[in-house]
Amino acid sequence: MFTPARTRRSPRPPVASRSLRPPRLRAVAVALSAVLLTAGCGASGGGAAGEAKASVPAPKGFPVTVDNCGVRTTYERPPSRVVTIHQHPAELMLALGLKDRMVGTAFPDSEVLPELKADYEAVPELAKREPSFEKVLDVEPDLVYGGYGSAFDEKQGRSRKAFADAGVDTHLNREYCGKKRVTMRDTYDEIRTVGRIFGVSERADALVADLRGRVGKAVKAVEGERRVPVFVYDSGDKAPFTAGGKSLGTELIRLAGGENVFADLDDVFGDVSWEQVVERRPEVIAVYDYAGAGSVEEKKRFLLAQPALKDVPAIRNKRFVVLPLTATLVGVRSAHAVGDLARGLHPESFR
Repeated sequence: MFTPARTRRSPRPPVASRSLRPPRLRAVAVALSAVLLTAGCGASGGGAAGEAKASVPAPKGFPVTVDNCGVRTTYERPPSRVVTIHQHPAELMLALGLKDRMVGTAFPDSEVLPELKADYEAVPELAKREPSFEKVLDVEPDLVYGGYGSAFDEKQGRSRKAFADAGVDTHLNREYCGKKRVTMRDTYDEIRTVGRIFGVSERADALVADLRGRVGKAVKAVEGERRVPVFVYDSGDKAPFTAGGKSLGTELIRLAGGENVFADLDDVFGDVSWEQVVERRPEVIAVYDYAGAGSVEEKKRFLLAQPALKDVPAIRNKRFVVLPLTATLVGVRSAHAVGDLARGLHPESFR
């Protein structure tokens, strides 16, 4: 009934394999014309064009060099034609007021934050899942920003090297660099890095301050409360697929006054056994909601119908907290998730 772990979860950087150099003549011609006009240069020929381009001063704060998941990129100026693959990079860009830089997005996971919904719907959707390499190049991006490692899947021809060979920069959400446990600091650092890339560091700092404030308010509300044992149910029937100790979800639960009963799982996500769930006696089940894995109601019915789980406190008391998957990832929604979790774990603290 429910899908197992999706490949987009693999916390590994993509490996380069293909060397493709499709033509992007119209984008090059437009950019070159703009350079010539700005520089006031009437000469022709490659050398003159290069000199004209060099004569245009870089914007304040540029160039910017970013080391991202093993790929070093220098941005001479802010990207102006961006494709985001997966929802959380798109929401991050929109929260920074960068809708005018976006020429396409793909793979919506959950309902979009209400305040970003109109802007999100205004960006062309290239695919319901990850778009093909060719589909991305059709919109002539200068940057592709991926959320999960599968954004740059080598087997699908979307490796970061393939994009680089096509003259397109890439950026991968730091959660999928696969090095360590993910924390809220990664969220704040990701926002600031994107702010630097686009020359909007002041906006990024303001957004981080707002998110820190949200988290601080929730943490203060549950201060001193007993930590509630929480089981994260992502998907799975024969074996539950859950959030491990390296996931941002584990930190969100901790900040909200709870404890992930599988915090000892040394991974971002992984399979456990139903026997372990019974043994660890969670008092609340956090259900992750995302497209393609069954509805929240289907997941709840499945869990409540399992005889082996009938004495688990969370099942006996029907205590569930629903979180959009995008709210548990490095992006603007994680701070919102702390408040939602805190209200679900300690409702008495918010009365």
